[in-house]
Amino acid sequence: MSHSDLSQNPIGIFDSGIGGLTVANAIHKQLPNENFIYFGDTAHLPYGDKSADAIRYYSIKISKFLLDQGCKMIVIACNSASSASYEILLDFFKDKALFVNVVDPLVDHVISNKYNKVGVIATKATTNSNVYKSKIESKDQSIAVAQLATPLLVPMIEEGFHHDDISHSIIGKYLSDPTLKNIQALLLACTHYPLIKNQIEAYFDHKIDVLDSTDVVLLKIKELLDKHQLYNKGEVKDPVFYVSDYTKSFEETTNVFYTQKVSLIEKSIW
Repeated sequence: MSHSDLSQNPIGIFDSGIGGLTVANAIHKQLPNENFIYFGDTAHLPYGDKSADAIRYYSIKISKFLLDQGCKMIVIACNSASSASYEILLDFFKDKALFVNVVDPLVDHVISNKYNKVGVIATKATTNSNVYKSKIESKDQSIAVAQLATPLLVPMIEEGFHHDDISHSIIGKYLSDPTLKNIQALLLACTHYPLIKNQIEAYFDHKIDVLDSTDVVLLKIKELLDKHQLYNKGEVKDPVFYVSDYTKSFEETTNVFYTQKVSLIEKSIW
């Protein structure tokens, strides 16, 4: 897959909504020469309460759309889609593009740090899939994994309530759950959660490692671009942001996740 002519092609990023813009933002900041296309499947959001089959269907359609735009790499910037669809996307498209999910880099990071007990907070779909627990335990059985579904965090962040007393009490309520007792690290297993990372670190008095996927995912992206010699050395174009269902409120919420001005283009691919 290392064709040098592909290097100028964009990186495709997709998510069920706009939380994946945290990943886009990290790419924009740390890989400023890369072009990218973002697709938020806002018509079907949230993926957190969809069946695995539905998520796979959406992911295949979106990946096909991104491949039609010439993407050299596709980043599945959604934990629910990463756990449900990554393997099937590789089966379908692995000779057409590189694929990065947001789960595996975080799992590998945990394994290399040899924690005794880690906590995972995520949507219901991600905790129900047991993806972090099963992947971590299959690689290292000595690491205990405590999972907690925290379904109120995504709507709270998207509605802009993530810097006030409401968020303080919701976050406190979740993190005080006995499930998370004695953890040494907490995995923020949802692309929205980096936005409340500071509050989570403060809750634990900065005594545990709070791990968000954007940093480790970026390292993975760089490693693959490096290995396949796909760094863009050509012109840098403005990123394009597609959503499957446009609403004004989504466009306004993008500035929570992405530092630049975003213009959303409605694109129904169904």
